[in-house]
Amino acid sequence: MRVITANLNGIRSANDKGFHQWLARQKADIVCIQETKAQVDQLTDIMLAPKGFHGYFHDAEKKGYSGVAMYCRKQPDRIRMGLGFPEFDLEGRYIQADFGNLSIASIYLPSGSSGEERQAAKYRFMDRLLPFMQAAKYDGREYIFCGDWNIVHQEIDIKNWKSNQKNSGCLPEERAWLTKLFDEVGYVDVFRTLNREADQYTWWSNRGQAWAKNVGWRIDYQIATPGIAKKAIKEKIYKDKRFSDHAPLIIDYDYELGS
Repeated sequence: MRVITANLNGIRSANDKGFHQWLARQKADIVCIQETKAQVDQLTDIMLAPKGFHGYFHDAEKKGYSGVAMYCRKQPDRIRMGLGFPEFDLEGRYIQADFGNLSIASIYLPSGSSGEERQAAKYRFMDRLLPFMQAAKYDGREYIFCGDWNIVHQEIDIKNWKSNQKNSGCLPEERAWLTKLFDEVGYVDVFRTLNREADQYTWWSNRGQAWAKNVGWRIDYQIATPGIAKKAIKEKIYKDKRFSDHAPLIIDYDYELGS
């Protein structure tokens, strides 16, 4: 089972840059997308459902903002739209597909980089998400939460560690929240079970020459329950071509959907 997660920073823009043509060659089973920045009635057929896929979308109420989506090779048993957090469900931040005993979700945490008001919203989202994930951990299902979490976890996950300690996405409180999710609740950062190397980033600022110099942040994750995490066998951050300011994260699992 190949699972891809990608923040596209605009699905129409990414399509113009060749994302869907690239996707057709990836043999993916599940594709989780964040920041579609579009309503479904603005999308072409290939964006709605690439050949061989079923497409599902949770748009933000505000046009041109946020939005998550999933492409599924196999039709899911169920689709869940939103987390039941009214403030954030209006922003289109969560969609989940269930297959047998496995649930895969596309999730997009708020960014707090625009100021105190959005950082406070980010903390509200995190405060609601943690008990949701605690409950999911013990409901008898396996989960893979894919997406842009807008938080780096450790020093290895960001190029400029010291200079970013006061910036959203690298704040001590945010990183401690991720540590709690992993160490106390028991979720697994799947990429790091397969790759412990430094300089593995998924997002680069558009300022300066961040991309050219690989001055990046690893803020896109596949965070999973231990059972399915153990089945991860291969990872890749795709950087050969750029579709947005994020790079797709690809992980292969020794697992068959519906099994």
